[in-house]
Amino acid sequence: MYSDTQFERAQSLLDNARYTIALTGAGISTPSGIPDFRSPDSGLWESADPFEVASIYSFRRRPQDFYDWIHPLANLTLNAEPNLAHAALAQLEQHGRLHGIITQNVDALHSKAGSSTVHEVHGHFREMTCLRCYKIVPADLHLNTFIRDREVPHCDSCGGILKPNVILVGEQLPVRVLNEAKKQARKCDLMIVVGSSLEMAPAGDLPALAVETGAKLLIINLEPTHLDHLADTVIIGDAVDVLPRLASAFIQF
Repeated sequence: MYSDTQFERAQSLLDNARYTIALTGAGISTPSGIPDFRSPDSGLWESADPFEVASIYSFRRRPQDFYDWIHPLANLTLNAEPNLAHAALAQLEQHGRLHGIITQNVDALHSKAGSSTVHEVHGHFREMTCLRCYKIVPADLHLNTFIRDREVPHCDSCGGILKPNVILVGEQLPVRVLNEAKKQARKCDLMIVVGSSLEMAPAGDLPALAVETGAKLLIINLEPTHLDHLADTVIIGDAVDVLPRLASAFIQF
């Protein structure tokens, strides 16, 4: 549990910042029922090898394996609702205290919560792309049909396999989104990391980039990270407890 002194330091960082950016990972969405990738017993990688089921190479050869693995996550993601941590970040943005979110998540819960500036560096489930004709289509209908029937979605135009617009192992991150995320990391004078182990590059390298260009760093996470030594304040705690409390210090509800 974090101390009052640590929380007061976090308040001071946000109060004195002119341009604050948040970097969020899976830990902000686990209270919404979406599992992370690395937690013992519940992490998505505990029961599957990512190179076997979630790489672009295996997807092209055996798309059914990917869809079998992703089925419970797709169902959870489509039905998940933002939690108090997502809402707190949206409120901070609406009140001018937060200037944008860089997220490693693909669940779109920040947008559902009302955040307007969200850089999704690992893609999203809103659209799908045909691997044969490269047509981009809305994902809702295809994913809902897949959740019901468990059959691999196909393109209505050419019959090719449809792939969700999430970044698989071996795929390049969306260049424009990543470049904008790096730009925001260099521009901010405070980066708040929420619910990320910071183990996955290049998104996990953004806090170091922010610090190198003069920003302060606040890390809120359930476990220590390897970049804690760079942080001005580290709060070991649950985002759904910490962020609403932090937001309420600046926003009159």
